[in-house]
Amino acid sequence: MRLIYFCLLILFGSSCTKEVKIDIPGYKEQLVIDGNIETGMPAIVLLSKTNDIYASTNLQAYLNGFVSGATITISDGTNTDTLTEFCTDNLPPGTEEIAAGLFGVPADSLVNLHLCAYVSLGMIGEAGKTYTLKVIAESKEYTAETRIPEPVALDSIYWKNEDNLPGYGFSWAHLSDPNMNGNAYRWEVKYISNPTFSKPFNPFFDDRFFNGLSFEFAYENPMLWDDPNTPDKYKGYYAQGDTIVVKFSTLGKKEYSFFEKKYNQMYSGGNPFATPTNIPTNIIGGALGIWAGFSPSYDTLICQ
Repeated sequence: MRLIYFCLLILFGSSCTKEVKIDIPGYKEQLVIDGNIETGMPAIVLLSKTNDIYASTNLQAYLNGFVSGATITISDGTNTDTLTEFCTDNLPPGTEEIAAGLFGVPADSLVNLHLCAYVSLGMIGEAGKTYTLKVIAESKEYTAETRIPEPVALDSIYWKNEDNLPGYGFSWAHLSDPNMNGNAYRWEVKYISNPTFSKPFNPFFDDRFFNGLSFEFAYENPMLWDDPNTPDKYKGYYAQGDTIVVKFSTLGKKEYSFFEKKYNQMYSGGNPFATPTNIPTNIIGGALGIWAGFSPSYDTLICQ
């Protein structure tokens, strides 16, 4: 009887087995456009190529991904400017630290590399204006449009000592969000002596949960996470006496959607249970990436 039951169990199990075939699309190389323009600043555009997920990941692969020799223009509807290409092996003196922050490469290594960015020298961003981007690369044309929104300044910023860690704390801010849906923001910070701004763990947020409200919020210190000279218990905090500059920027709803999903994908990378995310783009023509307008305001905070 047990033998019959065992045979029936095997027969039932095998009858429910079905072979599933998944057709995974092959790799297709695409252009990636990373461009932005903000109030009072020129447009900056980086061009690169996508990389096969199964390809090797190393410095040379990163360097080979950048695209030079393209023709890029921006227009505000009245004036048009052709961007100038600058490469790291021929930088104007004094711009090395800025380029290092842009490319994520140590400044002393830039002279030996050929990384190129496109910069608008004849046009700077203005709040309230819409800017059209056109990229011609490898005989293909791509376009995008973004608007620089009006700035929304913080009401106040302050430093508050943590009760369990005397002499250390986070940076706090008070914000009054305008009473209209779709406001989005970016938080960046630097020590007053630093040439470039850093982003905290999640620098972008929108007003879906606080539209039209006033509230307080805090951000950690992102500049210490990778500092080997800082004890772990102090990482993420500002020390009493630090002087920092906060750059608080507004951006459009579509642009925010790109960055929100991009950061969600970055933070969930490698998690097999994470929900797959398709990152949207406002680029027309088959490229990936974003063309984004930002309107920043600045505050200096002495942590005391």
